[in-house]
Amino acid sequence: MSRIEQMYALLAVLNPVSINIVDESHKHAGHAGARDGAGHYLLQIVTSEFAGKTTISRHRMIYSALGDMMQREIHALNIQATTPNEV
Repeated sequence: MSRIEQMYALLAVLNPVSINIVDESHKHAGHAGARDGAGHYLLQIVTSEFAGKTTISRHRMIYSALGDMMQREIHALNIQATTPNEV
């Protein structure tokens, strides 16, 4: 299973209405995190689970769902987290 497939599987706990993950690692060639093999990703996720939550809370929910991947496989994560009403 690829990293992106793992990310989709782990983020499923947030019951996303839509989710898109783009590997942007190529934009960071030579960067310290890239040299260590960790990736840079863009995450666009829409879920009603974010309703009433602050941006920081939404990010924490995502980090929690991704668990250990945030420590090893993901160096940077550009997050766009919205509810269906905010789209």
